[in-house]
Amino acid sequence: MAARKKLTIALAGNPNSGKTTTFNNITGTRQKVGNWPGVTVEKKEGHVRFGDYDLTVVDLPGTYSLTTFSIEEIVARNFILENRPDVVVDIIDSSNLDRSLYLATQLRELDAKVLFVLNMADLAKDKGIVIDEEKLSSLLEVPVISTVGNRNEGTAELLKNIIQVAETGQGPRAERRVRYSRDIEDGVAVVRDLLQAVEDKDFPYNPRWTAIKLIEDDEVVRDMAVKALGDKAGPILEETARQRERISNLFDDEPEILMTEQRYGFIAGIVREVVKRSSIKRVDVSRNIDLLLTNRILGFPIFFFFIWAMFQLTFTLGAYPQAWIEHGVELLSLGMTRILPSGMIQDLVVNGIIAGVGSVLVFLPNILILFFCIALFEDTGYMARAAFLMDKVMHLVGLHGKSFIPMLMGFGCNVPAIMAARTLENEKDRILTILINPFMSCSARLPVYVLLAGAFFAEKAGTVIFSIYLLGIVLAIVMGRIFRNTLLKGSVAPFVMELPPYRAPMIKSLMIHMWDRSKMFLKKMGGVILVGSIIVWALSTFPNDPQLARQYEIKRQQMEKTFAVRKPDASRQAVKVREMEKDKALAALEIEYTAAAKENSYLGRIGRFFGPVFAPVGIDWKGGVALFTGFVAKEIVISTLGVLHATKDDTDQGLADAMKKSGMTPLSAFSMMAFILLYVPCIATVSAIKQETNSWKWTAFSIGYSTTLAWVVAFIIYQGGQLLGFA
Repeated sequence: MAARKKLTIALAGNPNSGKTTTFNNITGTRQKVGNWPGVTVEKKEGHVRFGDYDLTVVDLPGTYSLTTFSIEEIVARNFILENRPDVVVDIIDSSNLDRSLYLATQLRELDAKVLFVLNMADLAKDKGIVIDEEKLSSLLEVPVISTVGNRNEGTAELLKNIIQVAETGQGPRAERRVRYSRDIEDGVAVVRDLLQAVEDKDFPYNPRWTAIKLIEDDEVVRDMAVKALGDKAGPILEETARQRERISNLFDDEPEILMTEQRYGFIAGIVREVVKRSSIKRVDVSRNIDLLLTNRILGFPIFFFFIWAMFQLTFTLGAYPQAWIEHGVELLSLGMTRILPSGMIQDLVVNGIIAGVGSVLVFLPNILILFFCIALFEDTGYMARAAFLMDKVMHLVGLHGKSFIPMLMGFGCNVPAIMAARTLENEKDRILTILINPFMSCSARLPVYVLLAGAFFAEKAGTVIFSIYLLGIVLAIVMGRIFRNTLLKGSVAPFVMELPPYRAPMIKSLMIHMWDRSKMFLKKMGGVILVGSIIVWALSTFPNDPQLARQYEIKRQQMEKTFAVRKPDASRQAVKVREMEKDKALAALEIEYTAAAKENSYLGRIGRFFGPVFAPVGIDWKGGVALFTGFVAKEIVISTLGVLHATKDDTDQGLADAMKKSGMTPLSAFSMMAFILLYVPCIATVSAIKQETNSWKWTAFSIGYSTTLAWVVAFIIYQGGQLLGFA
C-alpha cells in the first residue's frame, strides 16, 4: 500500500473575507487551537484526508498586506517564508476585489505557490459585480476559483485545485509580479543582482522579493538578510541606501510610498479588465439595515436589547441543562459515597474533587449559550456594528471600539475575554484592556451575588445585583483613564472601523466557534479547579485534632445512648418522632464538630490571621477565608461559606440564616459583593493574563492593584455606610 502524501496548506486573506469559514468548511472539527511561537496571536491548524493526501491546513491571521506593521502581518509572512507551505490559498472577498488584491500582489512577489479563491461570489452577484475568473487568472498567472463559504459551496473543488497547484507548480517568476516604474525597477534590479552574486546555496529568500523589501526599508527583511548573509550583507545594504536616496530625489517621496501607489495602480488596471458591473440598480441590504442598527438614536437601545436578550437566554435557557448537570453531580456524589469506604479518601473524592469540579461543570450550558450568541453576533456581522456604536464610550477609557468586544465577553468569562484582547494591534491598548477586563463581572460571580442579595435585600435583590455590575463598568472606565494618563501613556491608536456586510450564519460554523471557545474554557478551568479543589480540601481538613475528634465521638455516643432509652408503651408514631429527633440532634452535633474542625484547620488559621485586614470592610474571618478560596474559582466562595458556617446547605435559606446569625448585615453583604467584584480574579484568569501579556510584572501588578482597589472600595462602602446610619 502506497504511503499517503503530506501537504501543508496556508490560508491567507483579509479580515472578514470568509477565510475562517473556509477553514471550518475544509477541516470541520479536526482543529487544534494555540498560539504562534513568541506572540499572542491565535494559531488554528486543522487536518483533512482528501484522496491520497493528508493535508495540514493552517489558518493564518487575517491581514490586509504582508508589510510588517502589525503582529498579524509578521506572523503570516514569516510562516510563508520560513515554513514554505506547499500552497498558499488567498481567500478574496469578491465583493471588494480592489482591496483584496493588495495582499494578492504581495503573495505573488513572495514567489509562493498560490491559489486565489473568489469567496462570497453570491454577495458580489447581489451587488451586481461579475468577475471574469479566466481573465483574472491569465493576468495574474495564478489559478482562480469561486466559492460561497457560508453555504459550503465549492469546498471539494477547492481541495482538488489545491492538490493540482501543489503537484504542477506555476508559471515563471518574471511573469508573476507587479511591474513598477523604470526608475524603481532599475533600483530593484541592482540590489537583486548583488543578492544573486553573493547568494549562498541555502539563502532561503527570493532575490527579487528581498530587493523590493530592502528598498521599501523593511527592517525585518533587513535583519533576515544580515542573519543569512553575515558580512556579505554590508555592501548590499549600502547599495540599497544609495538606490533609496536616488529614487527619493527623483520623485520627492519615500520609495515605499511610491511602490504602494504603483501596486494600487496595477490593481486598478486588473480590476478594470476583469470586473463588470450590472447596470441594474440593486438594493444594498447591509446599508439599509445599518440605517437602523447604527442609528445615533435607535442604535443604542437596539444594542442593549440584544445584550439583554443574550444574557436572558444564557441564564434562563441554561437553567434547564444546568439543573440536569447538578442532579448528575449529586447522583455521582451519592454513588461515590456508597462505593467508597467512609474516611479520608471518600471525603477527598466527594467533598474535594466532585464538589469542586462539579461547581464549574454546572455552568457549561451557560457558557455554551453565551458563546453561541457571541458567535452569532460575529458571523452575522453585528459585532462590528456593536464596536462601532461603543467607540465613543470606549474613548472615555482611552481605547477604541475594537476593545469593546473583549469587554463584552468578560460578562461571560474573563479567560476567553482576555484572550480576545490579542486582536488589538497596539500593545498598550492590549495591556490596558487586559488590566480592566476583570472588572466585567463574569458569570462565576453571579451565584455569589444571588446568594448575598437574596439573603439580605429580598425584593431589591435584582437592583442590587445590577448596581454591582454597574460599579464594575464605572470603575473600569475610571481606572482605564488613570492608566492611560500614567502607566500606559499615549493617544488612542488610530483605528478605522470596518463594517463587513451582513451574512446569514452557518449552523456548522456557529457550533465550531462555540465549541472552540467552550473547550478552551473547560480545559483551562477544569484542570485548575481540580487542583485548586484538592488544595482547598486539604487546607480545610488538616491538621487533624485527635482531642477534638475524641470529644465529638464521646458526645455522639452519649447522644446515641440517650435516644436509645425508650418507654415500653411508646406508640409507633412516638418511636418515629424520637428517631427523627435523634437524626436531627446528630446532624447538629456533626455540624458543630465540622465548624470547630474547620476553624482549627490551616484554612481557619489563615482566616483568623487575616481577620484584622477584613474587619474594617465588614467581612469576618469566615468571609475572608471564602475570599481566599475564591482565588481558585469564584463559585467556591459559596461552598466555603457553607462549610465554615457549619451548614450542609450551600445555597438556600439555611446558609443565609447562618450568615445573619454570625453578624453579617446588608451593609457588610454589599461590601463583600463589591470586594468579590474587584479583587484578584480566579487563577485561570491570572494564568490568561500571564499568557497574553507574557509578563510576570503585569500579572503581579494586576493582582496587586485590583485587590487594593477592592479593599479601598469596600472600606468606603462599609465605613461610609455606617457613618450614614446604614446597617
